Amino acid sequence: MRDIRGQLVATEGRFGIVVSRFNALVTDRLMDAACATFAAHGVGEDRLTVVRVPGAFEIPLAAHKLAESGDYRGVVCLGAVIQGETTHHDYINQQVAAGLMQTMLSTGVPVSFGILTCQTLDQALNRAGGKAGNKGVEATLAVLEMASVLSQIGSSQ
Repeated sequence: MRDIRGQLVATEGRFGIVVSRFNALVTDRLMDAACATFAAHGVGEDRLTVVRVPGAFEIPLAAHKLAESGDYRGVVCLGAVIQGETTHHDYINQQVAAGLMQTMLSTGVPVSFGILTCQTLDQALNRAGGKAGNKGVEATLAVLEMASVLSQIGSSQ
């Protein structure tokens, strides 16, 4: 029996980070954590491309372009959609999630969902380095692990 498990060390290949500029107080913290996590797991800055987009709704397009280029082993997507007085956030969150999933399935490149979907700014800050940890770390680890898993699956012939 072959048991495939992802490793959290990436000795080769490039990775992308797509980050929303909207709610930068939160997303900058997510991005800093993602970059530090890549560095801690063997991915230097020379192997990272950071793409900044206006808001969460634009993340899937940039992620798709990176993934379909064939130049990246994985793409980390970071944003923060904070509930306001309307249900606008529901539409954004659902479409961003669907777009990122479609990119993964159509390109075969791991894409993480590091988009915070919170009711308040305090909740978002707690998930961007506060008492709930930093979801930028988690999104990065997921991409590293899936890149490793897919590499192993691809070499199983």
